[in-house]
Amino acid sequence: MASLPGMAERTVTINGMSKTYSVTGWRVGWTIAPPVLTDAIRKVHDFLTVGAAAPLQEAGALALGLPASYYTSLAEAYARRRDRILPILERVGLRAYRPAGAYYVMTEIEGLGWDDDVAFARHLVEDIRVAVVPGSSFYNDPREGRGQVRFAFCKRDETLDEAERRLTRLTKRSEYKP
Repeated sequence: MASLPGMAERTVTINGMSKTYSVTGWRVGWTIAPPVLTDAIRKVHDFLTVGAAAPLQEAGALALGLPASYYTSLAEAYARRRDRILPILERVGLRAYRPAGAYYVMTEIEGLGWDDDVAFARHLVEDIRVAVVPGSSFYNDPREGRGQVRFAFCKRDETLDEAERRLTRLTKRSEYKP
């Protein structure tokens, strides 16, 4: 957006290390904007956080210098994992939405007879031993996401193997015995 004529002085670009570099807990990010816009951003930042640890910032700076091949390999690895998890989810009765750029898959749970995403997520954690995020947490009106859960596939192959093994124990809600 900032590269368009007349937009550089009105654009705030925000980015972070979390997803691209698989360091979600680091919370290292940045903004690029003209000083008139970053002055307010700095004030808010000072009240919300002191700053990321210096070693994390140094690692982030080094990561930004990685060659293009890193990003190509990363995208290929995520695509491979995505293409692996989608049929697993569908085989166990979940309707999966193919993501175009995230390492998460949203699924519909009604096919298994569930209409409560929180109850289903609890069932998965407690009985199947697979963690998901209830879909309702992604909507302004949580009722809109009650029929969905989100799976993450940014995992090691061994973790996906185990998740597949565990998910084969899923049954329809009517067959579930708490």
